[in-house]
Amino acid sequence: MSFINKIREKAKKNIKKIVLPEATDERVVVAASKIVKEKLALPILIGKRSEIEEIAKKANIVLEGIEIIEPLNYKKLDSYIEKLVELRAAKGMTPEKAKEILLSDVNFFGAMMVKMKDCDGMVSGSDSPTANVLRAGLQVVGTKPGIKTVSSVFVMELSQKQEEYGEVLLFGDCAVIPEPTSAQLADIASEAAVTAATVVGIVPKVALLSFSTKGSAKHEAVDVVVEAGKILTERKVTFEFEEEIQADAALVATVGLKKAPNSKVAGQANILIFPNLASGNIGYKLVQRLAGAAAYGPLIQGLASPINDLSRGCSIDDIVNLSAITAVQAV
Repeated sequence: MSFINKIREKAKKNIKKIVLPEATDERVVVAASKIVKEKLALPILIGKRSEIEEIAKKANIVLEGIEIIEPLNYKKLDSYIEKLVELRAAKGMTPEKAKEILLSDVNFFGAMMVKMKDCDGMVSGSDSPTANVLRAGLQVVGTKPGIKTVSSVFVMELSQKQEEYGEVLLFGDCAVIPEPTSAQLADIASEAAVTAATVVGIVPKVALLSFSTKGSAKHEAVDVVVEAGKILTERKVTFEFEEEIQADAALVATVGLKKAPNSKVAGQANILIFPNLASGNIGYKLVQRLAGAAAYGPLIQGLASPINDLSRGCSIDDIVNLSAITAVQAV
């Protein structure tokens, strides 16, 4: 069974409420209908009911099983305003400004639904830049206790050479932090290990990648990766990891044995932590396009509750699949 089919089966066993705030996007409304039909989650759309009904009519779908919330008429709007003022008091938030934000920015309204436990997770980004989705998540939901870094990971489902590399690899960070510090790399690795275990269902083996393997080159960029490994050691993490290792040594058993003979991860890595956003973003796109891998994500990591970001070029199936993954994260 493929990764995404396994995710869908998990989602069906523990139905969660997922808010899809960008209901003016026809893809989102159609996706919500498919989510209901396939019993993956209970979708919530945000917007004017009349407009959503018109979109559904044009798309020839029914809205049965989909909850629609009009922010201006929502019974909990006042409590949402009060909570946003509380959360952003240090930044000078007023009730008037909070109301304006919640009524004009569906990402903030959706994130507040997650914060107030009126739903279990949010999927947005089909009509919003990543920065807007992350801003709402950070300012409203906040980060997990002990985690200061919000990052991302892609689940790469391989179509070739599964016997050598496994069915699934995780790549991070490919969407959020341009130049992570050592502490941020350690956070990315830790959260990726959690995603691997709880969402993907694999035992994490983490490789913190570099252009050097165990001292084969000297450079300040290598030092950042080495220091990230030291931080993970100090934290006494329970997952296996190897810092400062090249991609071939991380993935290929014969190369790993030669370059890092004492490593428990070399040649067996299933999580690749890239040293910066450039290498991560380029890496996942190359594997996706040249090797035909399916890329699921970016899954946002580090937030206190699951909020995930879509590409603005996403398909209806992308929205459905990310909603299923978000539901599984919420379990």
